[in-house]
Amino acid sequence: MNNKVLIDNLRCIPDFPKKGINFRDVTTLYKSAECVQIMLNEMEALYKDKGITKIVGIESRGFVMASALAARLGCGIVLARKPGKLPATAIKESFSKEYGVDTIEMHIDSIDENDVVLIHDDLLATGGTAMAAYRLVQHFHPKKVYVNFIIEITDEGLHGRDLFKGIDLTTLVTL
Repeated sequence: MNNKVLIDNLRCIPDFPKKGINFRDVTTLYKSAECVQIMLNEMEALYKDKGITKIVGIESRGFVMASALAARLGCGIVLARKPGKLPATAIKESFSKEYGVDTIEMHIDSIDENDVVLIHDDLLATGGTAMAAYRLVQHFHPKKVYVNFIIEITDEGLHGRDLFKGIDLTTLVTL
């Protein structure tokens, strides 16, 4: 989609969180009412007729648009969180990312086999975080799973999309 307003409002921070990483700062999109509306409108258009019943927002930036889109689509939201943040029984997945290893968790009663799930996060780089969320969601055997990101990074030799072959994946901006 590559909306010019979104691209023009996206900040790049070189060498963060470590040397060699060009961090794409989605918070500059969140602080702009115009950008928030553009993102919501584009995501709503993509998913309004898909029968989404739950949106999985990935900690923490994925929570922002997942929550807003859930309100627009009239569906629930499930939080994929860092370890120890969920109060009830949870399942977990560990994954590698571009600058380390991490784990995410979801409550064991978050999703069921009747759900149509959209996994949402702010950024697709190596794909490790979202793939871990996808594997967590698959434990519940939902009817269908979609995956969405605001930004996809391909200009630094990153090929996160390759992990999702055969999975319905969309992004709003590709860099």
